Amino acid sequence: MTSPNRGDGETHTPDHDVSETAAHAYWRENLTLMGILLSIWFAVSFGAGILARDWLDQFSVGGAPLGFWFAQQGAIYVFVVLIFVYSVRMGRLERKYNMSDSDD
Repeated sequence: MTSPNRGDGETHTPDHDVSETAAHAYWRENLTLMGILLSIWFAVSFGAGILARDWLDQFSVGGAPLGFWFAQQGAIYVFVVLIFVYSVRMGRLERKYNMSDSDD
């Protein structure tokens, strides 16, 4: 939903003083980031934990086979790291497109 033209030739979003074009670019970058991070998580959790488990089991981490470790612990650790990466990258993206709700 957009508000009327403000005289600059662009329509603006109601919550932020951002053009509709910038809002679309913001969402495109947001979806791209989510797609990349979810692909990494899928590759680690499904790929390393299930598909490549037999091959990874020739290595070990703390006495446990690496494939088992990825299936039990590694995917969770990667997921937590990806949450922090998403948070930092979204903060930058929101500042880039003036979408941040914070005053700093």
